[in-house]
Amino acid sequence: MEHPEKQRQNKNKQHVVCIPYPAQGHITPMLMLAKLLHSHHRFHVTFVNTHHNHRRLLNSRGPTALDGLPSFGFESIPDGLPPSDPNKTQDIPSLSRSTNEYCYKPLKELIEKLNEGDPKVSLIVSDCSMSFSSGVASELGIPLVFFWTSSAASFLGYAHYRHLIDESIVPLKDSSCLTNGYLERVIDRIPGMEGVRLKDLPSFVRTTNKDETMLNLLMYRAEKILNSGVPIIFHTLDALEHDIVLAISEMAQSTVYSIGPLQLLLNHFDQDEASSLGSNLWQEDSKCLKWLDSKEPNSVLYVNFGSITVMNQLNIVEMAWGLANSGKNFLWVIRPDLIIGESSILRQEFDQVAKERGYLASWCDQKSVLSHPSIGGFLTHCGWNSILDSVSSGVPTICWPFFADQPTNCWLCCEKWRVGVEMDVDVRREQVEQVVNELMGGRVKGDTMKERAVQLKYMSEKETMYPYGPSFRKLEELVSQALNLKSN
Repeated sequence: MEHPEKQRQNKNKQHVVCIPYPAQGHITPMLMLAKLLHSHHRFHVTFVNTHHNHRRLLNSRGPTALDGLPSFGFESIPDGLPPSDPNKTQDIPSLSRSTNEYCYKPLKELIEKLNEGDPKVSLIVSDCSMSFSSGVASELGIPLVFFWTSSAASFLGYAHYRHLIDESIVPLKDSSCLTNGYLERVIDRIPGMEGVRLKDLPSFVRTTNKDETMLNLLMYRAEKILNSGVPIIFHTLDALEHDIVLAISEMAQSTVYSIGPLQLLLNHFDQDEASSLGSNLWQEDSKCLKWLDSKEPNSVLYVNFGSITVMNQLNIVEMAWGLANSGKNFLWVIRPDLIIGESSILRQEFDQVAKERGYLASWCDQKSVLSHPSIGGFLTHCGWNSILDSVSSGVPTICWPFFADQPTNCWLCCEKWRVGVEMDVDVRREQVEQVVNELMGGRVKGDTMKERAVQLKYMSEKETMYPYGPSFRKLEELVSQALNLKSN
């Protein structure tokens, strides 16, 4: 039987339930926020994955990885989809539809079950892409906070989709608009994003169908969140996206908080008991760090296209030979599901190059890699976690965006912050070789981007200093406000 004093402490403790969207790029920042609330504000945390991702985490991190701690536990709910390959991310449009149509009841039942014990749930932090949680919070009378895990710029882009439709800019008249220069059109009505082109906005505008699922889903979601009256956390550094966050604040019917980069905030609590809890859905290759130890400072290009992007065989071959022909060292993460079709189509000659100058890993601890002194650049798909990791580590980028928010994040890196160079979607080995040498070869442009990246790193560290950095202060304000809210 639990000691009475322990029962009293549990009863008085705040209990937060964290609900990420079920994809790697959303789970990672939500877990960082959960760990921060646990370590800094001593919340009791319940982290809610889907059954599919709960099983994936157990496969990648071991059978006891989600046993949790006395004050940090893991639960899971069904996602409504049929069983799928445990080594792959599920289809995003299908997952988005299913979670919003199916997960309301399982989440409500889980929270009711949690409330049968102590401490009672006093706050829900929900990924904006799981916005059905607002109904659960309202029905159960629990305060809610939304968490947007990508750039504030991408959210602002989604929030202006309706204007683009009203002005007949979107949908595209026909498929020729994808190649005839139409996407170069400057969209001058978005505050804080002056000079942004149609091609730089989240990629769901590139459709000829006004009923396209993701176009409408993201448009309605952004509008719902802005009008919900629920506080919104943006995982960003205010100094990086100040004008954009300000524009969103003027549109929203609630308080907006820019808190991040979360990893830098967490670095002040490394000894917390929850620090060992991980979120990678693939098993990490730790040997790559030893390989990096053998390389000169700033001599290795890190290549990683995130958790969702897939490449065809032509892309992978052209990328491989561009890296080989550059003559530079590279660490390349090739997920088991990265390549469409055959999993291994590189010729024997490239295998020899890789043995001499490269390291191929299936997954890795990206933050450890990017903070390694041998890393001199990052070839990235421009997922927001990767962008913040590169900023936090002072590493310039080669940007190769694919879809969703990635073109917008690329625009931030290359045009707003000037720490990156963009590579054509139609990748060819000659261009890969060129941009790698431009970034890594010590030329003027590469050196300038490196200097600017280091400046952003120092700025990020200053903004996240404990306890008086602006990000920490905003976290304090958020917690204070959230716990005094009534459910909307």
